[in-house]
Amino acid sequence: MHEKNDNYLCIHPRPLGERAIFRMSRGPRILENQGEGYPNIHALFTPHPEIPALVPRAEFHPSPPRGEGEQTLIANSVKQLQNIKEIKVKCPAKINLTLEVLDKRPDGFHNIQSVMQTINLFDILTIKIEESEDFEIKLSGTSNEIPYDERNLAYKAAELFFRCKDAKMQRCKEKQELCIYASMRLCIFLHIEKNIPVAAGLAGGSTDAAGTLWGLNKLFDNILSDEELHQLCLQLGSDLNFCLEGGCQLATSRGEILEKLPFQEFRLSLIKPKNLGISAKEAYTKFSAFEKKPNLNMTTKLINAVGLESPTYSHEKNIVNIQEFLHNDLEAALIEEYQELREIKMEYPEAIMSGSGSTFFAIDIDFKDFNDNFWIKNGLKSIPYGVCEFK
Repeated sequence: MHEKNDNYLCIHPRPLGERAIFRMSRGPRILENQGEGYPNIHALFTPHPEIPALVPRAEFHPSPPRGEGEQTLIANSVKQLQNIKEIKVKCPAKINLTLEVLDKRPDGFHNIQSVMQTINLFDILTIKIEESEDFEIKLSGTSNEIPYDERNLAYKAAELFFRCKDAKMQRCKEKQELCIYASMRLCIFLHIEKNIPVAAGLAGGSTDAAGTLWGLNKLFDNILSDEELHQLCLQLGSDLNFCLEGGCQLATSRGEILEKLPFQEFRLSLIKPKNLGISAKEAYTKFSAFEKKPNLNMTTKLINAVGLESPTYSHEKNIVNIQEFLHNDLEAALIEEYQELREIKMEYPEAIMSGSGSTFFAIDIDFKDFNDNFWIKNGLKSIPYGVCEFK
């Protein structure tokens, strides 16, 4: 049985019926993720004309009552799934080696260009599937800083996955195994072992949601293609697509358009004020009002530096000295607002803020515990992958 604790809630989502399928048939929607899926989120939905619809427009036909033969098939399928009804997923944090804010878009987002990198700081997500009287999603976890209900981005990801999966079943009835899955009434358990700080610019909520989509797809025999998973990621936030892929990537547009860059392993450390979390909405709002906007084009310079023909490239060590190219446009706007960030920058001038903050990182140095008000994580490294199975 699933262990219960004070952070444990049983959630009953909206029925996966005609309304859900009809709503998706109008095409994907983009959800502005503010605060990485944590409390005080104000969602903004806007259509995205460049993405094809996930589900063609069609009438909804309720599933017929289960016959004896169908029940036998379901029972056999459940028996076959005994060994794959649970999966553990490693959900890595990310840092922004560069983050440059461009123009504001009509949908309210900003266009950016950023070099993103996954690191070996992980949330561990456990997904369990059991038969149930009704479809349910149950969340639990180790942190008291995040909600375990429909406000959590991982919950939203699970709900969206099953809407897309069930809608796809309507188009795949000729495949018997898909019909079997569609007929099951399931309870989905999600347990989040939270190691990535909350509202810290490290994609903690986004990586959990990407891991939820990836893990559920694994449990259902990769029923959704990679392209479909990326379309779902885009509906939930700007960082999920990167968290799904990981490694070192150039991210443009809202952050969802990715181009793989050469990976190099390096050592890094993180430091963050313990009691300061900054949402993406707050960070970009303060940047918009900031008068001294930088225009350094560090992203292009970094990309040129990691090219094999770059004079800074070392064939012997297979690394590039990237320290001089690290930059975050949002940092200057936020440092003026928060004394804690100024303390980090004064103590460690080479440290760079990640994402919307409030975490800073530095390469090849260890942060010292100069103040009890700061969380520090030394001895981390870059990794060449995104969400994956934890074995």
